[in-house]
Amino acid sequence: MLNFTQIHNAELKRDPYPYMVVENVLESTAVDGLLRDFPVIDYPGSIPVSEVGYGPGFQALLDELNGPVFRAAIAEKFGLDLDALPTMTTVRGVMRDKDGRIHTDSKTKVITVLVYFNADWQEDGGYLRILRNGTDLDDYVEEIPPRLGTMVVFQVTDNCWHGHKPVVGKRLSIQMNYLTGEAARGKHQFFHRLSARLKKLFDTRH
Repeated sequence: MLNFTQIHNAELKRDPYPYMVVENVLESTAVDGLLRDFPVIDYPGSIPVSEVGYGPGFQALLDELNGPVFRAAIAEKFGLDLDALPTMTTVRGVMRDKDGRIHTDSKTKVITVLVYFNADWQEDGGYLRILRNGTDLDDYVEEIPPRLGTMVVFQVTDNCWHGHKPVVGKRLSIQMNYLTGEAARGKHQFFHRLSARLKKLFDTRH
């Protein structure tokens, strides 16, 4: 499912924090099955994979993302020991106007992995920006289209600012995190699950 040659060959950038962008990370033979088996999501929020249904192609990708080969590749690239760290995987399918605001990830996350599944992205917003600060969305070092087969991986630091211009509607992605411990995983899963269920009930798209 994953093209590990692309992952190994991707440049690790360190300005303003460690991150890399991997294009064409999905094997071409796997794409049709992944798109077919991606969860059908009609409400906003970052949703634990346990809360959605999906097909075998999507499960195969989840298995690789959470597997030892991918873990070893990311550990080597970032120079971190990830062996004992638990993971958490969520999906997004629908964006609201307020999604994408500038933020850093929680300190209980060590690495964030994003994979995009949007075959033909034509929106003005929704391009992930690697930012220099927490106040100016236009002060960025790189802007990354959320196109099918693009992966972004970054180390969670005090200054890992990122965000994107608003977009409303469909925008498909997976987020997988290596977490500091089991307590962090339990906390994140609880709040993501609760948030997803509330957003499903009260979806107003704004």
